[in-house]
Amino acid sequence: QVQLVESGGDSVQPGESLRLSCEGFGITFRTYGMGWYRQSPGKERELVAGISPTGSPNYADFVKGRFVISRDDARNKIHLLLNNLNAEDTGTYFCHLGMYWGQGTQVTVSS
Repeated sequence: QVQLVESGGDSVQPGESLRLSCEGFGITFRTYGMGWYRQSPGKERELVAGISPTGSPNYADFVKGRFVISRDDARNKIHLLLNNLNAEDTGTYFCHLGMYWGQGTQVTVSS
């Protein structure tokens, strides 16, 4: 049974940073491209960042250099470093691989 488990979400103030992690069980990340998505209240789920099997990243325009996606295939994990957070980044962040989704981790940015 494949499971993707996210962690690292928290409530922070504008300008602060968070590091999200996604760990996989029942599947090996090494050969897959993966992504982080987010869903904010009242909005559709949207791609935040993706990473290829070789580690090449791509980012949504709204990231604007603030986020960094990385992968640690030895630990079957991917990470998303969120810098300079603002209120619009509030939402549930999901890890995605093929047909699989994690349960999400909540990020709340508020002063």
